[in-house]
Parts: sequence; C-alpha cells; structure tokens
Amino acid sequence: MPRMECGKWPSGVPASRWLGGVLAVALLVAPAWAVLGQQVQSVLVDRARVAGRLRQIRATGYTIQQISSGQPGRGTVIREYVSPSGMVFGVSWHGPRIPNLRALLGAYFTRFQKAAAQPRRVRGPLRIQSGDLVVESAGHMRAFYGRAFVTKLIPHNVSAAVVR
Repeated sequence: MPRMECGKWPSGVPASRWLGGVLAVALLVAPAWAVLGQQVQSVLVDRARVAGRLRQIRATGYTIQQISSGQPGRGTVIREYVSPSGMVFGVSWHGPRIPNLRALLGAYFTRFQKAAAQPRRVRGPLRIQSGDLVVESAGHMRAFYGRAFVTKLIPHNVSAAVVR
C-alpha cells in the first residue's frame, strides 16, 4: 500500500488540488441555479430551468427564495437571500451534489476559482474569503452543503449568519 504524506493523496496530488478537481467536475455535471449579486427576477428563470419548486419565506429585512429539485428530502435545495431592493446577497445549498458554482456565483466565480486554487494547509471544509466574497463548502458523497455571500450586499439590519 502506498505511503500517504500529510495533506496528499497516495498519488502525490495535494488534497487542495483534489478538492478543486472535485469542484470542477461538479461544475460540469450539476444543474444551473441563481446568480449571486443579481436581481430577484433571476429566481424564476432558475426555477424553470431545473423544474424545481419555488417557496418564498419572508423574514425581517430580507426574503428567502427557496428552490427545491428532485424528490422531497432527497433532492438539492438552493436558498437565495434577497434584500428589500431585490438583490440576491447570499445563497446556500444542500443536497446530494454540489450545484453549478459558476452559475451560482456569476461574476464572483473567477475570484472564487483563483482563491480555491491556492494551496491550503487545512483539511476539512473549504472556506474562502476574497475581498467581500465569502464561500464555504463541505460534505461528502450525496451530502453536500455550503453557502456564499457578498458582505457589501447584505442589508444593514441583517447578519451574514442568516445565510445558511
């Protein structure tokens, strides 16, 4: 059996690059969702694209647009957090696969991709902060979850902790 160095797979590939590869594959096979930083109208396009069910949840200072696809309890759920001005300031997801992060992060994807490609010394969940963009992703086969938000888009009376 090959000897495993700390932070590397037996093939010698750093664990951070392996995670980046998994995310890249997820981008190719997962359905598209809403775009961070766009207006709420994008939610309707996303719901139609994935033939998902849309549920609106009102909260103090923001609204959650929840899109569920697949069988209830077994499919992917995307929550889009919308400010009173109609801007999507955060998204979260959980389900059997990682959603299409290129579509989900929109214009912020390039910053995420560059930050994710940097070597990491930490095992476990991926947490990236690049300027005002924060992305967290974790999980294992058939049970992924994560969130992304843009700090400058969060309404003044709302905490980033609501994006979950």
